[in-house]
Amino acid sequence: MKRIIIDCDPGNGIAGANTDDGLALALALGSPALQVEMITTVSGNTPCKTGARVVRDLLDRCGLSVPVYHGAGCALYEPAAAWRQQLDERVNSLSLGHLWENTRQPAVMSDSEGHAVQQMAELICANPGSITLLALGPLTNIAEALLRYPQLAEDVAEIVVMGGVFCLDDYIKDTNFGLDPEAASVVINCGAKVTLVPMDVTVNTLLTPEDLIQMTASGTPLAVFIRDTMAPWIEYSMITRQLPGCWIHDALVVAWLLDPQVATVADFRAGIELRPGITRGMSWRYQPPLRVPVGIAENAGAAVSILTSVNNQRLLDLLTQALNRGTG
Repeated sequence: MKRIIIDCDPGNGIAGANTDDGLALALALGSPALQVEMITTVSGNTPCKTGARVVRDLLDRCGLSVPVYHGAGCALYEPAAAWRQQLDERVNSLSLGHLWENTRQPAVMSDSEGHAVQQMAELICANPGSITLLALGPLTNIAEALLRYPQLAEDVAEIVVMGGVFCLDDYIKDTNFGLDPEAASVVINCGAKVTLVPMDVTVNTLLTPEDLIQMTASGTPLAVFIRDTMAPWIEYSMITRQLPGCWIHDALVVAWLLDPQVATVADFRAGIELRPGITRGMSWRYQPPLRVPVGIAENAGAAVSILTSVNNQRLLDLLTQALNRGTG
């Protein structure tokens, strides 16, 4: 059994917010091969306290007890206003809020626990080599933990990150790295074993309305939560992105941990652009040797593993198994 901490920014039940974090959480919670030690939330797809409400709602509906802590409310340096406008207000600007009219909102919490950074760092450092950290949102919490507890880089078993976009039409940067480029740079360059799950691969995942009906037919609490909260997001995605369903980016992070055959992976050197301008937050990668190395230091960038392709049917099968199993 692999012990994991999941750092995320879930939006299940929140109008206009992506639901792939919730699907990833359900996959982890419904898989006996994984032991979820802690769930922490970061501001990204949703503000960190909103994400904590979503996690609590999922756990309460499934009768589960997992420690939940909210963390960073803003990036290390990146201004939040433009990002929050894009993430929080786009659904209303498109007049699509009605898609969530019949979706249960996560319960309001009055006792949300903070200290995500301290809690994740202390748990990892108390169990060296035993805990894998899954990062499904911006990397602010994890970067702060690494800066405050440098030993974490040596003690964490692995950090698996959903983030980065390298060669994808219509994207210069993705949301997770773009929201906090400095945090992404800290994590990638920390010296820990790091695996990236970039958008180049996750846009080859797909969950259709038909898939959702099939995988949630068991009626377990996990299945019902996913069916109820993902249905409006799928419809929203179909309208706004002209897809036959929705991408399920974050679910691939958990699926790859469960079954490495769900994706292919290769070694690269990678980095993040931090300078002001249009490329700020852009990620880059290469496999040495460079054909044109002029002005580039030897072995520039951090050594990371990067997923390069995905077997979508295998991913859907893993999700169906977990949701049928419920919380076992």
